[in-house]
Amino acid sequence: MSGVAVRPVRPEDHPAISTLLNAAFGGAEESVLVENLRGAGDVVLELVAVADDAIVGQILFSRLTVGDDFDAVALAPLAVLPANQRHGVGTALVKAAHDQLQASGESLSIVLGDTAYYGRFGYTHARAAGYDSTYQGEHLQALAFREAPIAGALTYAPAFGAL
Repeated sequence: MSGVAVRPVRPEDHPAISTLLNAAFGGAEESVLVENLRGAGDVVLELVAVADDAIVGQILFSRLTVGDDFDAVALAPLAVLPANQRHGVGTALVKAAHDQLQASGESLSIVLGDTAYYGRFGYTHARAAGYDSTYQGEHLQALAFREAPIAGALTYAPAFGAL
Protein backbone atom coordinates (compact mmCIF):
# COMPACT_ATOMS: atom_id res chain seq x y z
CA MET A 1 0.00 0.00 0.00
CA SER A 2 1.56 3.27 -1.04
CA GLY A 3 1.08 6.47 0.85
CA VAL A 4 1.15 4.97 4.34
CA ALA A 5 2.95 6.94 7.03
CA VAL A 6 3.88 5.45 10.40
CA ARG A 7 3.98 7.77 13.40
CA PRO A 8 3.63 7.74 17.19
CA VAL A 9 0.14 7.67 18.65
CA ARG A 10 -1.38 10.93 19.84
CA PRO A 11 -4.10 11.12 22.51
CA GLU A 12 -6.61 12.30 19.92
CA ASP A 13 -6.01 9.01 18.03
CA HIS A 14 -7.44 6.86 20.82
CA PRO A 15 -11.09 6.77 19.62
CA ALA A 16 -10.04 5.86 16.06
CA ILE A 17 -7.70 3.16 17.41
CA SER A 18 -10.54 1.63 19.45
CA THR A 19 -12.71 1.54 16.33
CA LEU A 20 -9.85 -0.03 14.36
CA LEU A 21 -9.21 -2.70 17.00
CA ASN A 22 -12.90 -3.58 17.26
CA ALA A 23 -13.12 -3.94 13.46
CA ALA A 24 -9.88 -5.90 13.10
CA PHE A 25 -10.60 -8.34 15.94
CA GLY A 26 -14.40 -8.47 15.80
CA GLY A 27 -14.91 -7.33 19.37
CA ALA A 28 -13.75 -5.00 22.13
CA GLU A 29 -11.28 -7.26 23.99
CA GLU A 30 -8.16 -5.76 22.38
CA SER A 31 -9.37 -2.16 22.66
CA VAL A 32 -9.99 -2.71 26.38
CA LEU A 33 -6.51 -4.26 26.69
CA VAL A 34 -4.95 -1.20 25.03
CA GLU A 35 -6.90 1.21 27.24
CA ASN A 36 -5.81 -0.71 30.34
CA LEU A 37 -2.15 -0.80 29.24
CA ARG A 38 -2.22 2.94 28.60
CA GLY A 39 -3.97 3.65 31.90
CA ALA A 40 -1.41 1.64 33.86
CA GLY A 41 1.56 3.29 32.12
CA ASP A 42 2.76 -0.04 30.71
CA VAL A 43 3.07 1.08 27.07
CA VAL A 44 6.65 1.13 25.81
CA LEU A 45 5.84 2.02 22.20
CA GLU A 46 2.61 2.59 20.27
CA LEU A 47 2.52 3.54 16.60
CA VAL A 48 -0.18 4.03 13.99
CA ALA A 49 -0.21 3.74 10.22
CA VAL A 50 -2.02 6.59 8.48
CA ALA A 51 -3.28 6.67 4.89
CA ASP A 52 -5.34 9.50 3.42
CA ASP A 53 -5.55 11.15 6.88
CA ALA A 54 -7.16 8.02 8.38
CA ILE A 55 -5.68 5.55 10.85
CA VAL A 56 -5.52 2.17 9.12
CA GLY A 57 -3.21 0.26 11.47
CA GLN A 58 -1.81 0.18 15.00
CA ILE A 59 0.95 -1.63 16.90
CA LEU A 60 1.67 -1.61 20.61
CA PHE A 61 4.51 -2.93 22.74
CA SER A 62 4.14 -3.14 26.51
CA ARG A 63 6.65 -3.87 29.25
CA LEU A 64 7.38 -7.51 29.98
CA THR A 65 9.88 -8.91 32.47
CA VAL A 66 11.98 -12.04 32.07
CA GLY A 67 12.96 -13.58 35.38
CA ASP A 68 13.24 -11.16 38.25
CA ASP A 69 14.63 -8.12 36.52
CA PHE A 70 15.28 -8.31 32.77
CA ASP A 71 13.11 -5.81 30.89
CA ALA A 72 11.72 -6.90 27.54
CA VAL A 73 8.67 -5.97 25.46
CA ALA A 74 5.50 -7.79 24.44
CA LEU A 75 4.02 -7.09 21.01
CA ALA A 76 0.23 -6.98 21.37
CA PRO A 77 -1.81 -5.99 19.58
CA LEU A 78 -0.97 -5.48 15.94
CA ALA A 79 -4.06 -4.53 13.96
CA VAL A 80 -4.93 -3.36 10.47
CA LEU A 81 -8.37 -2.38 9.24
CA PRO A 82 -9.79 -5.33 7.26
CA ALA A 83 -10.00 -3.29 4.02
CA ASN A 84 -6.28 -2.46 4.32
CA GLN A 85 -4.97 -5.92 5.19
CA ARG A 86 -2.51 -7.68 2.89
CA HIS A 87 -1.18 -4.37 1.57
CA GLY A 88 1.97 -4.05 3.70
CA VAL A 89 0.52 -1.93 6.52
CA GLY A 90 1.34 -4.49 9.23
CA THR A 91 4.82 -4.99 7.82
CA ALA A 92 5.45 -1.24 7.84
CA LEU A 93 4.31 -1.02 11.46
CA VAL A 94 6.45 -3.94 12.64
CA LYS A 95 9.58 -2.71 10.85
CA ALA A 96 9.21 0.87 12.09
CA ALA A 97 8.56 -0.33 15.63
CA HIS A 98 11.55 -2.69 15.61
CA ASP A 99 13.80 0.13 14.40
CA GLN A 100 12.61 2.38 17.24
CA LEU A 101 12.86 -0.35 19.88
CA GLN A 102 16.42 -1.19 18.85
CA ALA A 103 17.40 2.48 18.80
CA SER A 104 16.01 2.93 22.31
CA GLY A 105 18.07 0.01 23.64
CA GLU A 106 15.44 -2.74 23.94
CA SER A 107 16.90 -6.23 23.76
CA LEU A 108 14.04 -8.69 23.45
CA SER A 109 10.51 -8.79 22.03
CA ILE A 110 7.94 -11.51 22.70
CA VAL A 111 4.81 -12.17 20.65
CA LEU A 112 2.00 -14.68 20.78
CA GLY A 113 0.80 -15.10 17.23
CA ASP A 114 0.94 -16.69 13.81
CA THR A 115 4.33 -18.32 13.31
CA ALA A 116 4.41 -17.77 9.55
CA TYR A 117 3.54 -14.08 9.85
CA TYR A 118 5.85 -13.16 12.72
CA GLY A 119 8.57 -15.48 11.45
CA ARG A 120 9.04 -13.07 8.53
CA PHE A 121 10.40 -10.55 11.05
CA GLY A 122 12.73 -12.98 12.81
CA TYR A 123 10.49 -14.18 15.64
CA THR A 124 10.82 -17.89 16.41
CA HIS A 125 9.38 -20.32 18.89
CA ALA A 126 12.84 -21.87 19.27
CA ARG A 127 14.02 -18.57 20.79
CA ALA A 128 11.04 -18.56 23.20
CA ALA A 129 10.97 -22.28 24.06
CA GLY A 130 12.94 -21.82 27.31
CA TYR A 131 10.55 -19.28 28.82
CA ASP A 132 8.09 -20.21 31.53
CA SER A 133 4.76 -18.72 30.49
CA THR A 134 1.06 -19.48 30.66
CA TYR A 135 1.19 -18.82 26.90
CA GLN A 136 3.98 -21.35 26.25
CA GLY A 137 3.44 -23.25 23.00
CA GLU A 138 4.36 -23.02 19.34
CA HIS A 139 2.76 -19.58 18.97
CA LEU A 140 4.91 -18.01 21.71
CA GLN A 141 7.82 -16.48 19.81
CA ALA A 142 10.76 -14.26 20.59
CA LEU A 143 13.14 -11.97 18.75
CA ALA A 144 16.37 -10.80 20.37
CA PHE A 145 17.76 -7.50 19.14
CA ARG A 146 20.88 -8.04 21.27
CA GLU A 147 21.95 -10.31 24.13
CA ALA A 148 18.99 -11.42 26.25
CA PRO A 149 18.07 -14.33 28.53
CA ILE A 150 16.97 -17.56 26.85
CA ALA A 151 15.06 -18.82 29.88
CA GLY A 152 13.06 -17.49 32.80
CA ALA A 153 9.51 -16.70 33.76
CA LEU A 154 7.70 -14.13 31.59
CA THR A 155 5.74 -11.57 33.56
CA TYR A 156 3.32 -9.59 31.42
CA ALA A 157 1.73 -6.27 32.34
CA PRO A 158 -1.25 -6.84 34.68
CA ALA A 159 -3.73 -5.85 31.91
CA PHE A 160 -3.07 -9.21 30.22
CA GLY A 161 -4.44 -11.01 33.27
CA ALA A 162 -7.93 -9.84 32.33
CA LEU A 163 -7.84 -11.64 28.96
